[in-house]
Amino acid sequence: MEMPGNRFKARLAAGELQFGLWSTIPEPTAVEALAGAGFDWMVLDTEHTPVEVAAVLPLLQAMAPWPTAPVVRPSVNDTALIKRHLDQGAQTLLIPYIQSRAEAEAAVAATRYPPTGVRGVAGTMRAAGYGRISGYHGKADAEVCLLLQVETALALSRLEDIATTEGVDGIFIGPADLAASMGRPGQTGHPEVRAAVLDAVARLGRLGRPAGLLTQDEAFARACIDAGARFVALAVDMSLLVGAADALAARFRA
Repeated sequence: MEMPGNRFKARLAAGELQFGLWSTIPEPTAVEALAGAGFDWMVLDTEHTPVEVAAVLPLLQAMAPWPTAPVVRPSVNDTALIKRHLDQGAQTLLIPYIQSRAEAEAAVAATRYPPTGVRGVAGTMRAAGYGRISGYHGKADAEVCLLLQVETALALSRLEDIATTEGVDGIFIGPADLAASMGRPGQTGHPEVRAAVLDAVARLGRLGRPAGLLTQDEAFARACIDAGARFVALAVDMSLLVGAADALAARFRA
């Protein structure tokens, strides 16, 4: 059995533009249906959802037949938690709320086997094909893609230190938490917040580091792409569902 390649990581390294979707509905059928929509990647979120580690496995299995790449967001930058997500088959992780280079280095170490990192070694988990992938432990590190969320004003002041950490594949700017840290909670569209996001994207471009974000504002998404963002999530599944339901009800109530 061959080691599966990480197509999201390969395309990110090549500088390709990839569009994503945010999954917060912890139900395999919903994830399976969305995975067939044509997006390049989809976040399986466990930070702001009730999804626990074990519940991510059927979501990964639901996505497996489709070309949309799964990106798992753990709830926190924790070595044991990261290990469990990797062992059940996640190859791309989005780690929230990174505030310093030391925290970035800890995330890198958690995703790598010794002697490079501290990932615990097991042999019969799903990631290793239940033991069928020969030499898995020598190949796994190369296929892990690590994305870090920089989502506060403090973290942005340390952007270069965080982004240039060896082993980090991309930086995700979190507009919602950034807005709150700037004293504007809930105002992701405020000009100061948007300017900070665009500035961060440009700074990452000068470093040669891929930048990403989530925005449901199509005009701002295009502005970020023009500024150099290369992995951009365009919608949240719950927002799509609620928006369509509300709009339909409103049309007939009118």
